[in-house]
Amino acid sequence: MSKTDFDTEREFNDAKFSARTVFETDRMKVVCGYFEPGQFIPVHAPGSDVAIHVRSGTGVVRDGDDEHAVEPGDVVTVPADVDRGVRASEDERLEALLVTGPPPTDAEHDPVREGLKRGVFDPSA
Repeated sequence: MSKTDFDTEREFNDAKFSARTVFETDRMKVVCGYFEPGQFIPVHAPGSDVAIHVRSGTGVVRDGDDEHAVEPGDVVTVPADVDRGVRASEDERLEALLVTGPPPTDAEHDPVREGLKRGVFDPSA
């Protein structure tokens, strides 16, 4: 068993969101995500399901063509192969737990890298 908490893992980055992997197997990946205001995980559609629990702050989660406002305590799920992304509100930090199963491949994260490089939430737009 591994044990940690958001305070221990907390790491913000001025340049992009911070993803602190706290557990990973070939079946599941658990990440504490830390977002400065306006930071995001760009929209992508990996072959994995994701569950997102918002610990603090507000933002939006993309689910296909829809964007859902999220706040502390919300749990959002997006099935595999559906566009998804997370963006913090412009006026406050966001902290969230993200659980994916199975973990996305490196190639499935190409749109994430492209969106971060270009500074756009939806690299396909």
